[in-house]
Amino acid sequence: MHFKPKKILVTGCAGFIGSNLVDRLLGMDLSVRGVDNLSTGNLIFLESAFKNEKFEFFESDLFTDTDNSMFENVDFVFHFSANADVRYGAENTRRDIEQNIIVTHNVLENMRLHGVSQIVFSSTGSVYGESLVIPTTEDAPFPIQTSLYGSSKVACEGLISSYCEAFEFQAWIFRFVSILGERYTHGHVFDFCKSLSSDPASLRVLGNGKQRKSYLYIQDCIDAILVGVTKSKSSYNVFNLGADEFCEVNESVKLICNELNLSPTILHSGGDRGWVGDNPFIYLDTQKIRLLGWKPKLTIQEGILKTVKWLTENKWVFNDR
Repeated sequence: MHFKPKKILVTGCAGFIGSNLVDRLLGMDLSVRGVDNLSTGNLIFLESAFKNEKFEFFESDLFTDTDNSMFENVDFVFHFSANADVRYGAENTRRDIEQNIIVTHNVLENMRLHGVSQIVFSSTGSVYGESLVIPTTEDAPFPIQTSLYGSSKVACEGLISSYCEAFEFQAWIFRFVSILGERYTHGHVFDFCKSLSSDPASLRVLGNGKQRKSYLYIQDCIDAILVGVTKSKSSYNVFNLGADEFCEVNESVKLICNELNLSPTILHSGGDRGWVGDNPFIYLDTQKIRLLGWKPKLTIQEGILKTVKWLTENKWVFNDR
């Protein structure tokens, strides 16, 4: 795989996806500079990276800090810094604006000022809202946005495409389903495991549990990103990433409980969605990235089980949030 930038900047490097990406890039013998404000990221996830002389870390808030020295001598950016929790957008209406839209603008401006022109951006399947096209393709129309998080990612994609046009940037946009795996620290699998850790006898499930979701294992996600970057060379590239399947929330609950050898009373809150902006059916068409030679190695069920195993072995993360 030919991917040899001289210096890579990874924003959100101490987060779930960012830290796994850092380890993969360092494993490819690449020089990596990471930046994170540690609001949700954790330095423990960079423990291996800190042992590598080709890694350097900046603790910085890309929303407020004026120091832009981390962009010096960089020739490729993976922009994974974001507020990634969809659920609380209506409770704090500025968070997605500040941490997603404005931070993305700050990253793009610093890239422009430092002569950096290549960027990978972590977007989301939430940009499709409650799509009428299932499986949802990259060219499916965007309906009404159902979450501030989704709206902010649409805005970020728009900003990036404008910089591609105005300043000859090259961008790869990856629209993720929910990603699972080692270092996973938010989302319903995390919430279920945390709840069962404190109360094995009962489990509250938001909605009716019939919401249909798609997931992707973290290493399969990183594989897909690297395939897209190396094999798709347009100025603006958009890819859906996900497994070629989906499962009901109730199915994932059963899988988790079986793995933990628990039989809790399940308490559904009712309704067809868990929160405002929750999409009851997410299933992305991933033929575009598959045509480049990628396919996931793990099924959704295998990804859930690996995640449960990691959470069981790292229960400290339940107290870290």
